[in-house]
Amino acid sequence: MSTAPSAVAPKPIDTAALLNNLHWRYAVKKFDASKKIPAATWQALEQATVLSPSSFGLQPWRFVVINDKALREKLKGASWNQSQVTDASHLIAFARRTHLGAEDVQRYIDSIAKTRGVPAASLDGYKNMMLGFAQQPGLDTGLWAAKQVYIALGVFLTAAANLGVDACPMEGIDPKQYDELLKPALGSDYTTLCVAAAGYRASDDPVAGMAKVRYALSDVVKHV
Repeated sequence: MSTAPSAVAPKPIDTAALLNNLHWRYAVKKFDASKKIPAATWQALEQATVLSPSSFGLQPWRFVVINDKALREKLKGASWNQSQVTDASHLIAFARRTHLGAEDVQRYIDSIAKTRGVPAASLDGYKNMMLGFAQQPGLDTGLWAAKQVYIALGVFLTAAANLGVDACPMEGIDPKQYDELLKPALGSDYTTLCVAAAGYRASDDPVAGMAKVRYALSDVVKHV
């Protein structure tokens, strides 16, 4: 996958289609376990999530796709026994970096230099700015990283809706149990924040036909 922006502007999606897709989306409570997301569609969702923006571009996250059925059964127990964990086609854990230090900044600088074919030394100004941010007294880097991960979750949910894939973001989990069960993928440098189940809604999901409840546009959007 190319990491360079396309030189051709994308054709805008029809505004009615966009809003329809977002109205169609809801937090699915019951998935059809017999329906699976096509491989190409899931690959696009993974790529869309990786393309999420983050502060400075530092990407303090890791996304763990859990395919193992036995592991998902164990994770269900760490998720208030919510059926989405095992019934959905796919389950992805969103994890944040547990710390932000000079090594993270250097890794990103090295990645920029390699991707764009520029000397790392030419990026010293940007590097020093990021180091200054990371080393400022009182900075809660865990909270900062969590904010970035939730941006990625939003991108994932929006991309899924536009691909006709149902999803359910879930914070009703025990992060410590998730970290233990996913340790081979997370190591000691990442910790689970939330998960998202993805697939296709069951025809008898009791909340599928409920009206979406949102405050009036005039209540939450202000123009100044």
